[in-house]
Amino acid sequence: MASEQSSDGGAELGRFLRARRTRTAPEQVGLKAGTGLRRTPGLRREELATLAGISIDYYVRLERGKEIHPGPTVVDALARALLLDASEHRHLRELASRAAYAPVAPPAPGHTVRPQLRVLLESVRPNAAYVVSRTLDLLASNPGALRLFAGLGDWPPPLRNFARYAFLHPLARDVLDDWDEQARACVGRLRALAGTEPDAPDLADLVGELLAKSPDFADLWNRFDVKPHAPDPKTFHHPEVGDLHLGYESMPMEHSHKQRFVVFFAEPGTSDHDKLIQLDAERGELGLDVEEGRLSRRRAAD
Repeated sequence: MASEQSSDGGAELGRFLRARRTRTAPEQVGLKAGTGLRRTPGLRREELATLAGISIDYYVRLERGKEIHPGPTVVDALARALLLDASEHRHLRELASRAAYAPVAPPAPGHTVRPQLRVLLESVRPNAAYVVSRTLDLLASNPGALRLFAGLGDWPPPLRNFARYAFLHPLARDVLDDWDEQARACVGRLRALAGTEPDAPDLADLVGELLAKSPDFADLWNRFDVKPHAPDPKTFHHPEVGDLHLGYESMPMEHSHKQRFVVFFAEPGTSDHDKLIQLDAERGELGLDVEEGRLSRRRAAD
């Protein structure tokens, strides 16, 4: 029998369902909007319950965080009714699992970058590459990557975070051609983490800061989107080298817990590649590991 008590996991599941329900228009799921005035946007609770094949009472309990044991069939039916894509469906399953078992959150992953990744950062130059944490902290980079995000290097290393950059740095909206997409994807990654580890210490402070300082972040945060970055080419409007149109890849590191290796690249011989060479040529305090990179190149030459 389902527990009568609400849990933090159940509350997060309920908030996600409510957010997605209010963003799903009746017309999207084949229902007529009707002539009566709707007090709230999106689907009514009874409409979603009918679409998912569950009772209205059961759905209300889910949304209020009282029902914390929805089975896979119910979860999948809700995902179909809400027209969730693959990433959103996966997130809903994770929320349901956490609601049922309320696992103790593991400690936050460390920020130590393996030496092999530092070598990899050097090897892909002049392409711009960096290692990022699960909360989008910049952990290590080659010089071009730090310069690509103009102004990021002006902040001390502990503050270099890509969500913080997108929402709080005055240059970000000019530099990032697809700022809306970049901002949405940053929030989506943080929101996905909050769904399964809402009390994670490496997340709470960052989200609290951004909610307090950025109305745009707060608006996106309350939409409960969890879609990741699309692997599409990215355009930068750089104040020093001009526009760059770069390929983009983001890869999870199998032996580095919750870290990702990100690279922006261009085909050799193109003007974009030439501009990457210009960014990469800068030295001094721009890269997190500039001096270490010099030493590694000397060792390779010897």
